[in-house]
Amino acid sequence: MACGALAGHVREIVARRGWPAAVTPLPAVLHNRPQKIIESAERAVASALASGRTVVLAYADCGTYGALDELCARYGVRRLPGLHCYDVFGGADRIAAMFDAEPGTYVLTDFLLRSFDRSVLAGLGLDRYPELWPDYFGHYRRVVWLAQDRTAELEAEAERVAARFGLPLTIVETGIARLESELERLVAALPR
Repeated sequence: MACGALAGHVREIVARRGWPAAVTPLPAVLHNRPQKIIESAERAVASALASGRTVVLAYADCGTYGALDELCARYGVRRLPGLHCYDVFGGADRIAAMFDAEPGTYVLTDFLLRSFDRSVLAGLGLDRYPELWPDYFGHYRRVVWLAQDRTAELEAEAERVAARFGLPLTIVETGIARLESELERLVAALPR
């Protein structure tokens, strides 16, 4: 099971590594309502286990405040480490230092850039109620893009999003190596 925001990278890694795995994404929009992550993840995990499949969760905590860890303990499955996918891409210490340096940091990933209008603007109702922008985002002071695959197209989108915030953009190239090594760790720990 993979977070919808990570599923594309997870599929690519699984295919390249030749792991005998099917990647089942949960909707990325669950990040707008993290309390629903557990409900969806539990249904998917229970169903997969009932059909005899082995499961790992390509999910960080993602705002569940430990509830995802409780689900993993209940079903005997493991998940990616970290509070959010930012930790998975950038490393927990590096991300914590970034937030310590500027708590008002809005973080983008490649997925979030590709889906910003749908995931953020429409997902939060800002397409219909743009006057809410300051309520949601008025406290941010900078935008950081954790670039997994820095392309001219995504860089232009990052600039567009930062301009919408009216804030400077910082680009941190992370790639997907950390995600791949964490997935490798999860796969290696599976019963043979």
